[in-house]
Amino acid sequence: MHLPLKILLTVTMVNVFIFILISRHNGRGKGFQEKVRVPSKPFWNKMTPNSGYWNRQQQVLDFWNNPILGNRSGADLPGWLNETHLSFEPCQPDTGVTTQVKDYNSLPLRFKDFLLYMHCRYYPVLVDQPDICKEPPFLLLAVKSLAPHFDRRQAIRQSWGKAGAVANRTVVTVFLLGQTTSGDHYPDLLPMLSYESDRHRDIIQWDYRDSFFNLTIKEVLFLDWIQTRCAGASFVFKGDDDVFVNTYAILSFLDGLSPSKAADLFVGDVITNAGPHRDKKVKYFIPESMYIGSYPPYAGGGGYLYSASVATRLHATSRRVALYPIDDVYTGMCLMKAGLAPEKHKGFRTFDIEEKYRSNPCAYKGLMLVHPRTPQEMIQIWSWLNQPDLNCQ
Repeated sequence: MHLPLKILLTVTMVNVFIFILISRHNGRGKGFQEKVRVPSKPFWNKMTPNSGYWNRQQQVLDFWNNPILGNRSGADLPGWLNETHLSFEPCQPDTGVTTQVKDYNSLPLRFKDFLLYMHCRYYPVLVDQPDICKEPPFLLLAVKSLAPHFDRRQAIRQSWGKAGAVANRTVVTVFLLGQTTSGDHYPDLLPMLSYESDRHRDIIQWDYRDSFFNLTIKEVLFLDWIQTRCAGASFVFKGDDDVFVNTYAILSFLDGLSPSKAADLFVGDVITNAGPHRDKKVKYFIPESMYIGSYPPYAGGGGYLYSASVATRLHATSRRVALYPIDDVYTGMCLMKAGLAPEKHKGFRTFDIEEKYRSNPCAYKGLMLVHPRTPQEMIQIWSWLNQPDLNCQ
């Protein structure tokens, strides 16, 4: 007798619940008024131009690359968002910056030059090696160099940048150059550079002014070059021509990576919680009129190591990041935009090792990079590492 009663009570409660729901729904008819909730803050904040010129250019890029906002007509946009800064062929100076940067006239010449050509990203190749990666290498060593640095390049060829089969892995080395002009008081080195290129077939040169602030141009041009000439490389090391690289240690490190770790690899001597120097006497001085804010984590430009997958993502992302005059910071900006972060590795010593260890061959055996080193020191350290009886236990 109790079981049917329980069933009856359960059915009754369910019916009552359904009736209440229906009543509430029907009550929202013609005569029903519900209080409208107005958000206390707007979902989209009105964009106002940043006072830093780089920040403002990045705001423009972010706007036009936004799939929602970027579809708006230029007619209803404020003038600063509707500016277009395209790369001219051949590239011409953007004289508009002279009035858009408040202290332009008082800036050092290197800043004026950078700002005038900041919108330019494409320069013709003067010297190329289209077949250098015909057989895709395991490791591509890309070395930033200047035309006069013949001795550094030759020392690298004879030591850590020796191309071919290294530790049973294929290694290809290229040197990345721009133009050194008489306007910067360089002698005419074209005949010597042509001879060097014909003999070694490892120089890539573009038609732009090779200067400290234009190292970022070298970065974006190299990322383009990888996609067209060496997309099959598994990994890329990119560094300066005054570093010593333990190629054996790098190859050993890469061989020990899991597939997932290798795919997103970007390692180096990572600098965090940094920002622009405001002291005009410092090489890395950046005025507030150019950039406001802190820097993302970035690997010191002496050298860093990354995967082909990351190279492809950096190439795509770099088109959405305004050029910045310090190349390693710019690469950190591109990594952040791509949703990646550089990883610090203790094997990268861009600020050298303790002086008491510098003449000890075993100090270099477990390291991947040491900065700085002269051409003679590069050859000496390489010979140490190749000694068959070297015992570092």
